[in-house]
Amino acid sequence: MAISKLTELANERSTAEFQAAPKDSLQWLKQKISEIRNPRAVVRQIVREKSRFTTTIKLGRLYCFAYDPKTKDDLPYYDIFPMVLVLEKYSDGFLGLNLHYLPYNYRVAFLNKLLKYAILDDEDNPQRLRITYDILSASKRFKEFNPCIKRYLYGQVQSRILTIQPNEWEIATLLPLQQFKKAQPKTVWQESMHEIRKI
Repeated sequence: MAISKLTELANERSTAEFQAAPKDSLQWLKQKISEIRNPRAVVRQIVREKSRFTTTIKLGRLYCFAYDPKTKDDLPYYDIFPMVLVLEKYSDGFLGLNLHYLPYNYRVAFLNKLLKYAILDDEDNPQRLRITYDILSASKRFKEFNPCIKRYLYGQVQSRILTIQPNEWEIATLLPLQQFKKAQPKTVWQESMHEIRKI
Protein backbone atom coordinates (compact mmCIF):
# COMPACT_ATOMS: atom_id res chain seq x y z
CA MET A 1 0.00 0.00 0.00
CA ALA A 2 1.29 3.47 -0.85
CA ILE A 3 2.23 5.63 2.10
CA SER A 4 1.26 9.27 2.55
CA LYS A 5 3.55 12.25 2.16
CA LEU A 6 3.36 12.71 5.93
CA THR A 7 4.66 9.20 6.62
CA GLU A 8 7.25 9.50 3.87
CA LEU A 9 8.69 12.71 5.34
CA ALA A 10 8.60 11.35 8.91
CA ASN A 11 10.56 8.31 7.72
CA GLU A 12 13.16 10.57 6.08
CA ARG A 13 13.92 12.63 9.17
CA SER A 14 13.55 11.51 12.79
CA THR A 15 12.37 13.51 15.80
CA ALA A 16 15.92 13.31 17.15
CA GLU A 17 17.28 14.93 13.98
CA PHE A 18 14.72 17.74 14.27
CA GLN A 19 15.75 18.37 17.88
CA ALA A 20 19.50 18.10 17.19
CA ALA A 21 19.50 20.53 14.25
CA PRO A 22 16.18 22.39 14.28
CA LYS A 23 17.16 25.15 11.84
CA ASP A 24 18.57 22.73 9.27
CA SER A 25 15.60 20.39 9.68
CA LEU A 26 13.12 23.24 9.34
CA GLN A 27 14.82 24.45 6.15
CA TRP A 28 14.80 20.91 4.75
CA LEU A 29 11.15 20.49 5.66
CA LYS A 30 10.09 23.82 4.17
CA GLN A 31 11.76 22.82 0.91
CA LYS A 32 9.97 19.46 0.88
CA ILE A 33 6.61 21.02 1.68
CA SER A 34 7.02 23.76 -0.92
CA GLU A 35 6.92 20.97 -3.49
CA ILE A 36 3.40 19.99 -2.40
CA ARG A 37 0.95 21.57 -4.81
CA ASN A 38 -2.28 19.81 -3.84
CA PRO A 39 -3.09 19.69 -0.09
CA ARG A 40 -6.31 17.73 -0.77
CA ALA A 41 -4.23 14.97 -2.34
CA VAL A 42 -2.14 14.86 0.84
CA VAL A 43 -5.31 14.44 2.90
CA ARG A 44 -6.50 11.64 0.62
CA GLN A 45 -3.14 9.88 1.03
CA ILE A 46 -3.27 10.13 4.82
CA VAL A 47 -6.82 8.77 4.86
CA ARG A 48 -5.66 5.69 2.92
CA GLU A 49 -3.42 4.70 5.85
CA LYS A 50 -5.99 2.61 7.70
CA SER A 51 -3.83 2.20 10.81
CA ARG A 52 -4.37 5.91 11.59
CA PHE A 53 -8.07 5.55 12.34
CA THR A 54 -9.13 5.68 15.97
CA THR A 55 -12.40 5.73 17.87
CA THR A 56 -10.76 6.81 21.12
CA ILE A 57 -9.55 10.37 21.65
CA LYS A 58 -6.67 10.58 24.15
CA LEU A 59 -5.43 13.61 26.02
CA GLY A 60 -2.18 15.11 24.80
CA ARG A 61 -2.39 13.53 21.34
CA LEU A 62 -2.76 15.15 17.91
CA TYR A 63 -5.65 14.32 15.54
CA CYS A 64 -7.17 15.41 12.23
CA PHE A 65 -10.79 14.99 11.17
CA ALA A 66 -13.46 16.58 9.02
CA TYR A 67 -15.67 18.90 11.04
CA ASP A 68 -18.90 20.83 10.50
CA PRO A 69 -19.28 23.41 13.32
CA LYS A 70 -22.75 23.58 14.84
CA THR A 71 -22.53 27.39 15.03
CA LYS A 72 -20.88 27.92 11.63
CA ASP A 73 -23.47 30.52 10.58
CA ASP A 74 -22.36 32.71 13.48
CA LEU A 75 -18.61 32.25 12.94
CA PRO A 76 -16.52 34.68 10.86
CA TYR A 77 -14.53 31.67 9.58
CA TYR A 78 -13.81 28.07 10.54
CA ASP A 79 -11.61 25.12 9.62
CA ILE A 80 -13.36 22.04 8.25
CA PHE A 81 -10.23 19.85 8.61
CA PRO A 82 -8.73 20.81 11.98
CA MET A 83 -5.47 19.50 13.41
CA VAL A 84 -6.18 19.34 17.13
CA LEU A 85 -4.05 18.70 20.19
CA VAL A 86 -6.58 17.45 22.77
CA LEU A 87 -6.55 19.16 26.19
CA GLU A 88 -9.83 18.07 27.84
CA LYS A 89 -12.51 15.47 27.17
CA TYR A 90 -16.25 15.71 27.85
CA SER A 91 -19.20 13.39 27.37
CA ASP A 92 -20.19 15.20 24.16
CA GLY A 93 -16.81 16.27 22.81
CA PHE A 94 -13.43 17.72 23.64
CA LEU A 95 -11.39 20.91 23.99
CA GLY A 96 -8.23 21.32 21.99
CA LEU A 97 -5.74 23.46 20.15
CA ASN A 98 -6.29 23.67 16.40
CA LEU A 99 -2.77 24.53 15.22
CA HIS A 100 -4.07 25.58 11.80
CA TYR A 101 -5.03 28.95 13.28
CA LEU A 102 -1.35 29.89 13.50
CA PRO A 103 1.00 30.77 10.62
CA TYR A 104 3.43 27.94 9.87
CA ASN A 105 6.47 29.31 11.73
CA TYR A 106 4.37 30.05 14.80
CA ARG A 107 2.98 26.51 14.78
CA VAL A 108 6.50 25.10 14.97
CA ALA A 109 7.60 27.53 17.69
CA PHE A 110 4.46 26.86 19.75
CA LEU A 111 4.83 23.10 19.38
CA ASN A 112 8.45 23.33 20.55
CA LYS A 113 7.27 25.12 23.71
CA LEU A 114 4.63 22.46 24.29
CA LEU A 115 7.14 19.62 23.82
CA LYS A 116 8.70 20.59 27.15
CA TYR A 117 5.58 18.95 28.63
CA ALA A 118 6.03 15.72 26.68
CA ILE A 119 5.85 12.29 28.27
CA LEU A 120 8.81 10.40 26.79
CA ASP A 121 9.44 6.74 26.09
CA ASP A 122 12.62 4.88 27.07
CA GLU A 123 14.46 6.38 24.08
CA ASP A 124 13.39 9.97 24.93
CA ASN A 125 10.89 10.16 22.09
CA PRO A 126 7.68 12.10 22.87
CA GLN A 127 4.56 9.97 23.24
CA ARG A 128 2.00 12.56 24.30
CA LEU A 129 1.84 15.96 25.95
CA ARG A 130 0.85 16.52 29.57
CA ILE A 131 -0.54 20.02 29.04
CA THR A 132 -3.81 21.52 30.24
CA TYR A 133 -5.93 24.55 29.56
CA ASP A 134 -5.08 25.86 33.05
CA ILE A 135 -1.33 25.69 32.35
CA LEU A 136 -1.74 27.46 29.02
CA SER A 137 -4.04 30.19 30.27
CA ALA A 138 -1.92 30.94 33.35
CA SER A 139 1.21 31.91 31.42
CA LYS A 140 1.90 34.64 28.84
CA ARG A 141 4.61 32.32 27.56
CA PHE A 142 1.87 30.34 25.80
CA LYS A 143 -0.06 33.27 24.33
CA GLU A 144 -0.19 31.49 20.95
CA PHE A 145 -2.85 29.21 22.39
CA ASN A 146 -5.53 31.93 22.41
CA PRO A 147 -6.56 31.84 18.73
CA CYS A 148 -6.17 28.04 18.65
CA ILE A 149 -8.42 27.00 21.54
CA LYS A 150 -11.61 25.40 20.20
CA ARG A 151 -14.41 23.21 21.52
CA TYR A 152 -15.43 20.25 19.33
CA LEU A 153 -18.62 18.18 19.50
CA TYR A 154 -18.52 14.47 18.62
CA GLY A 155 -21.83 14.86 16.80
CA GLN A 156 -20.30 17.36 14.37
CA VAL A 157 -17.28 15.23 13.43
CA GLN A 158 -17.88 14.26 9.80
CA SER A 159 -15.19 11.62 9.26
CA ARG A 160 -13.17 8.99 11.01
CA ILE A 161 -10.55 10.49 13.31
CA LEU A 162 -6.97 10.27 12.09
CA THR A 163 -4.05 10.03 14.51
CA ILE A 164 -0.89 12.04 13.87
CA GLN A 165 1.96 10.11 15.46
CA PRO A 166 4.39 12.01 17.73
CA ASN A 167 7.32 11.52 15.34
CA GLU A 168 5.20 13.28 12.68
CA TRP A 169 4.12 16.30 14.71
CA GLU A 170 6.73 18.77 13.43
CA ILE A 171 6.12 17.73 9.85
CA ALA A 172 2.33 17.76 10.16
CA THR A 173 2.28 21.30 11.55
CA LEU A 174 3.90 22.56 8.36
CA LEU A 175 1.73 20.66 5.90
CA PRO A 176 -0.89 22.87 4.16
CA LEU A 177 -3.84 20.85 5.43
CA GLN A 178 -6.01 23.71 6.75
CA GLN A 179 -9.34 24.12 4.96
CA PHE A 180 -10.82 27.41 6.13
CA LYS A 181 -14.30 28.46 5.11
CA LYS A 182 -15.48 32.11 4.78
CA ALA A 183 -11.90 33.46 4.88
CA GLN A 184 -8.52 32.87 3.27
CA PRO A 185 -5.72 31.44 5.48
CA LYS A 186 -3.80 34.72 5.28
CA THR A 187 -6.76 36.60 6.79
CA VAL A 188 -7.18 34.03 9.57
CA TRP A 189 -3.49 34.17 10.43
CA GLN A 190 -3.42 37.97 10.45
CA GLU A 191 -6.30 38.03 12.92
CA SER A 192 -4.61 35.35 15.05
CA MET A 193 -1.41 37.38 15.17
CA HIS A 194 -3.37 40.48 16.14
CA GLU A 195 -4.98 38.53 19.00
CA ILE A 196 -1.60 37.22 20.18
CA ARG A 197 0.03 40.66 20.14
CA LYS A 198 -2.76 42.16 22.26
CA ILE A 199 -1.82 39.91 25.18
